[in-house]
Amino acid sequence: MKPTIKFCMVTTFYPPYNFGGDGIFVYRLSNELARLGHSVDVVHCQDAYYALNRTPSELAYPNHQNIKVYGLKSSLGRLSPLATYLSGRPWLKRGPLRRILNSGGYDVIHYHNISLIGGPQILYYGTPSAIKLYTTHEYWLVCPTHVLFKNKRAPCLEPECLSCELRHKRPPQLWRYTDLMAGALKQVDAFIAPSQSVIEQHRQRGLDLPFVHIPHFLPKEQEITETIRTQLRPYFLYAGRLEKIKGVHELIRVSAQYPAADLIIVGRGDYEDTLRRCAADAPNIKFLGERSYFELKSLYAGALAVIMPSLCYEVFGMVLLEAFAAQTPVIVNDIGALTEIIAQSGGGLVYHDESTLRAAMHTLRVNSSLRLELGEKGYRAYTQFWTEDQHLKAYLGLIGDLSRRKQTSETAAEAIHGR
Repeated sequence: MKPTIKFCMVTTFYPPYNFGGDGIFVYRLSNELARLGHSVDVVHCQDAYYALNRTPSELAYPNHQNIKVYGLKSSLGRLSPLATYLSGRPWLKRGPLRRILNSGGYDVIHYHNISLIGGPQILYYGTPSAIKLYTTHEYWLVCPTHVLFKNKRAPCLEPECLSCELRHKRPPQLWRYTDLMAGALKQVDAFIAPSQSVIEQHRQRGLDLPFVHIPHFLPKEQEITETIRTQLRPYFLYAGRLEKIKGVHELIRVSAQYPAADLIIVGRGDYEDTLRRCAADAPNIKFLGERSYFELKSLYAGALAVIMPSLCYEVFGMVLLEAFAAQTPVIVNDIGALTEIIAQSGGGLVYHDESTLRAAMHTLRVNSSLRLELGEKGYRAYTQFWTEDQHLKAYLGLIGDLSRRKQTSETAAEAIHGR
């Protein structure tokens, strides 16, 4: 592999045209690689963002000078991601995607959330010499709704995809009943999984791919450097998307019955109006909307604990790292990768139902020494496992290994044909 690597990141969402953690991760990874001197092109779909939201975020996301961003748009607007969703192919963006990926001279093409920018078909694009990676930011490979949340009610244990799609108010993806996905996955050299839980969930559903476990990261430069008190009363913090699968409605129900501390909710989402109605009679629950990361860091630092009440199988949990960087403990629901992170770090408490959630909140409110102990454990684990240094060492090491394998394979093929 050349000392300077030319990367292409392919993703549906990229800040400021972004909703969740997948776009933020691509942004952080791209800028860390650029700071190391590598060249990074980012290809994303503006149409997909505008199909779900009218205006981009007002928060600033400056890119390093080594990054070039292609924000693809079609004259047909939201019909472009819809066509991709229904067909599994980038019909209305096929031309620009082929031009960029096939002629960009990339050493590495890294696919992220590709559901609305190209579907499985996009995995065929790119020169044969390029290393192709795919990060499982969600469960799209095995779940039409991405989240393994069956019928909008509970974690999916026995798939019923057609009825589940309809309950999520999504048209069926008939291409999933063809061999399109199976053939496309063969084009990828390695699948990066942020947690062991993600690997297990895919394998339970019959998808045994060449997975490599490389956890997500939080850049060290975003550690807490100053605490600004924004609250006089003690408070717990939720930060993330406001959707039913995130379980915030259950957290509101418990917090409304625990007036000894406030609950601060940061984020936006299509479930926000419902959540505000649920909290209307609870004066200790406050919604702050979307906040800059500087403001959020201060909120992390002042919280009794950060709570992740997710009802679905989270693939990782970046909010936990952000809390750990602030030396703040966390409380998480016992599901998916969240439990895995707590077991590895020792930086928080795990709950199983509303009564154990309430007990965990009370324990961390009254026991300051335990709060300090868990916060310190989380911080130590963060610096040991989840900074950019650890991630980039594993990530670039994987690319080096794959490059050597490709070179060996090509040399063997040349020797065979030379005979």
